[in-house]
Amino acid sequence: MIGCFVRQCQYCRSTIVSGQRWVREKIYHPALESSEPSYHHYHAEPLPGQEGSCWEKHEMEREILRTTTRAA
Repeated sequence: MIGCFVRQCQYCRSTIVSGQRWVREKIYHPALESSEPSYHHYHAEPLPGQEGSCWEKHEMEREILRTTTRAA
């Protein structure tokens, strides 16, 4: 049986509807006792009126943070 899962974009917080392409990022929480990862989901394609996808924006923010952290 195939279940229907509602996913929410971690970046824009809107629902990822059936038929939309999405990216799943595996997140490990070393501080928690469970070794089970959790997942963040992001839109893989730009939404109407946007230049980049939520995934691209998320990755760009991470890269900017890495760059500014190293420069400090």
